[in-house]
Amino acid sequence: MQGQVQVTFRGMSKPMWIEESIRSHLKHLEIFFNRITACQIMVERNQKRHRQGNLYHVRIKLIVPGHTIVVNREPAAQHEHEDIHVAIHDAFNAVQRRLQDYVREMQGDIKTHMTPNVGEIVKLDHDKGFGFLRTSEGAELYLHRNAVIDGRFSELRVGSKVRYVADAGDDEKGPHASTVVPL
Repeated sequence: MQGQVQVTFRGMSKPMWIEESIRSHLKHLEIFFNRITACQIMVERNQKRHRQGNLYHVRIKLIVPGHTIVVNREPAAQHEHEDIHVAIHDAFNAVQRRLQDYVREMQGDIKTHMTPNVGEIVKLDHDKGFGFLRTSEGAELYLHRNAVIDGRFSELRVGSKVRYVADAGDDEKGPHASTVVPL
């Protein structure tokens, strides 16, 4: 870890084995992402429950370049958090998921949803199972019967609007439409 690690316990003693478990989880995070600059962890035993065992609350604040990741695992009605190991494990799983999201965002791997292309059928041959559609830019794309979703090729007519995905195709046939959905 590049920076400091601060582990705080509230409402309980500071058992060495718990701190060792926390540091083990931190080492796992460092293997995944080695640019963690600081980490603050608070483990608290909630002593307000009278009928059942005490629940543990774990809060992790992870500081990475340009961002702070905070996980606050409230025990609420989660009886599994009567076990401190489970509470710590759940909190570190949550912080790892958020750290993975942060790394994907840094690398530009966040999925972007493209707006669907809409075109118009300009030529059709139902007997041979192909046709052409005109894109909004004015280009014509080849359309095969198998590219139409759910076998709805027979529904198409010249002038029909369709949603499609443009595919570059091979050098021989050129660009064509795939995943065509009649509108």
